[in-house]
Formats: sequence, C-alpha cells, structure tokens
Amino acid sequence: MSENEKTLEVTEENPFAEADENPNARWYVVHTYSGHENKVKVNIEKMVENRGMQDRILKIVVPTEKVVEYKDGQPKAKERKMFPGYVIVKMVVDNETWYLVRNTQGVTGFVGHGSDPIPLSDEEVRRMGIEKIWIDLDIAKGETVKVINGPFEGMLATVEEVNMEKQLVKVLISMFGGRDTLVELEFAQIDKIN
Repeated sequence: MSENEKTLEVTEENPFAEADENPNARWYVVHTYSGHENKVKVNIEKMVENRGMQDRILKIVVPTEKVVEYKDGQPKAKERKMFPGYVIVKMVVDNETWYLVRNTQGVTGFVGHGSDPIPLSDEEVRRMGIEKIWIDLDIAKGETVKVINGPFEGMLATVEEVNMEKQLVKVLISMFGGRDTLVELEFAQIDKIN
C-alpha cells in the first residue's frame, strides 16, 4: 500500500467506506470466456444471494469505459469493456467462496496460481478506478502533477485548486497549441511529482 493511501475505514474523513464491509475482502481478477463477462457477473450475484454469502462476496464488477466512435461522420458515445474476458470480484477467499466463483458457468479460473488467487494491490484498484479509495494526497496550488488515467493520461498539469473533502483537484493542462485549459480530476487520476 502506498503512503498516500489509507485502508478503508468508516470515518468522517472517509465517506467512501461502507459500514458493513468485511475488512478481509480483497479484489480478485476472474478469467471468463470472452463475451460472457456480464452473464458471469449476474450468475455470481444470484448464487451469492441464494446462499447468503453477501458478507464474503461483496461486489462483482465488469470495468467499462466510455469511448467516442464516429459513424457516418457523427460522434457516438459507446461503452466498451476495459478488460474483455475478465471480471473483478471483491471477496474473502475461502474454500466455499473460491468454489462458488470458480464453478460459475463461463468462468475459466482466477488470475493466480491454481487454487491460490492473487489479490489486486490497492494501487492497481486505484488505477483501474473500480473502487473509490480515500487518498491522503499532500498537494497544494502551484504544484505539478502527472495524470495517470483518463483522457489526459500521461500529461503534466499544474494544480489550481484542491478539494480534500470531495477528493477532487482542478488543474491547468496545456493543450490545443499550448493553451492552458482548466480540468477537474479525481485524486485517483493523478500522481504527485516529487
């Protein structure tokens, strides 16, 4: 875990944590047949509900992103799977939960070694944007940050305003021929440059 992140705790400073969340749950990557991601998500959710396992299998996510495609010269917004053939599951791994997920129709296995799935790191979860993680970022107006995901990924920006409570920052990004443009980003989308 990086020094800028805290664990998920329900506090006044951390509005993103859920009160009933199991502190032992981690995010795992499940490999599925391509095109079966949403079906796998629904099937796991149904089995979790039927077996009363909501305290051990908490969330199932098929990460998507919005892309703009041009058809007949017209822009069309479309949602696309970020990781085709994969579903991300927040769960506590034990024999029962592993068996339930592993034996869901359309699942080919966990990412990891056989019956030992490897959890995603907090940094991977943050970069993928699948869960809001409270980030204690020490930045101030005038500092330079690097955008690490989203449409401005890889660009450098100058901090104009910081909103700790909402985990947002307004930055100036130089684009369109060197013109500075004010953009609002989430803390999870930036890294401080030391």
